[in-house]
Amino acid sequence: MHALTRLAPEVRQYLLVTGNYWAFTLTDGALRMLVVLHFHSLGYSPLQIALLFLFYEIFGVITNLVGGYLGARLGLNRTMNIGLGLQVLALLMLTVPVAWLTIPWVMGAQALSGIAKDLNKMSAKSSIKLLVPDNQQGRLYKWVAILTGSKNALKGVGFFLGGALLALMGFKGAVLTMAAVLALIWLSSLLLLKKDLGKAKAKPKFRDILSKSRAINILSAARLFLFGARDVWFVVALPVYLSTVSGWDFWQVGGFLAAWVIGYGMVQSFAPAITGKRRGQVPDGRAAFVWALLLAGLPAAIALGLNAGLSAHAVLLGGLMLFGALFAVNSSLHSYLIVSYAKEDGVSLDVGFYYMSNAMGRLIGTLLSGWLYQAYGLGACLWISTAFVLLAALISIALPRHAEAR
Repeated sequence: MHALTRLAPEVRQYLLVTGNYWAFTLTDGALRMLVVLHFHSLGYSPLQIALLFLFYEIFGVITNLVGGYLGARLGLNRTMNIGLGLQVLALLMLTVPVAWLTIPWVMGAQALSGIAKDLNKMSAKSSIKLLVPDNQQGRLYKWVAILTGSKNALKGVGFFLGGALLALMGFKGAVLTMAAVLALIWLSSLLLLKKDLGKAKAKPKFRDILSKSRAINILSAARLFLFGARDVWFVVALPVYLSTVSGWDFWQVGGFLAAWVIGYGMVQSFAPAITGKRRGQVPDGRAAFVWALLLAGLPAAIALGLNAGLSAHAVLLGGLMLFGALFAVNSSLHSYLIVSYAKEDGVSLDVGFYYMSNAMGRLIGTLLSGWLYQAYGLGACLWISTAFVLLAALISIALPRHAEAR
């Protein structure tokens, strides 16, 4: 604690925001894996499992849209702490007797978790804009990449944690343990996080939740299809495929998906170096188009490999690793561009609108993942993923260069 107080104020707040985000992410990743594996083991179909996340994604869309407004009005410290508190409540809702764990009840808990997740993420991403001077775009890109990459690496740890806790403690014990730990983090955040961080000087009107920036609107549309392309095969189809077709147990599914997301997060953290920051280049809209185009062919290649009768494990797992690396660079680029494009006063309004599109993409991808897999199999999910990435690339053509986005 003494070492923390000796740091520069902006660095200290960055570490506190990042620590909050890390703690939340661990429980979020673990909870998702717990729900998928536990309810699959109870006999739920892939579509029913996807429906369990319906409110999670729907309320994520609403929360990002309204949460940006609340962050500008109330301060990002408050929206972040509200998110942590709601996640504790969502976890406690799942500790009820098994007979109570009906689909509507679990969907309600997931709704709270979706609100909590996107309040927390919007607050964390918006805060960085306020902690880095506007003329230090390289530093901004680095800090956004570290936050985003480390978050996703820890989400991968959360996947493994969810599978491990389910095997060791059962569903109720795992959820109760996570609720207790996150409650302690929440209390610490209430005491330490800077008051009024991100509170707009001019009180925004509710109509301001819709972005008036052309660059942000275009980037938001590209983000929708980019994340829909990932979740259409990753959220439900892939874990169910590994569990049923490949015969993997909870440890293997959770462990593999954990390793994938950890590697994905590590690539995100190094994205500034990969995209040219060491050569003094800060990416713009053209970079978003090029990297999306590079990603587009991978899901199609995996689908073709599976149809050709090649080793399913080699094609699927190898293709998934390549997809994760390229997707990580795309995601990190987008995360930097939105923070860079956003206005400093009331930054959460722009960031919230953008992550609303992110949540909409996840919602569409999640529903399609369950339905397409159940009706047509994994190959159909992969072809839709290809189409979505191509749409993201085409939309990105209209993005401005970074210097023109002001």
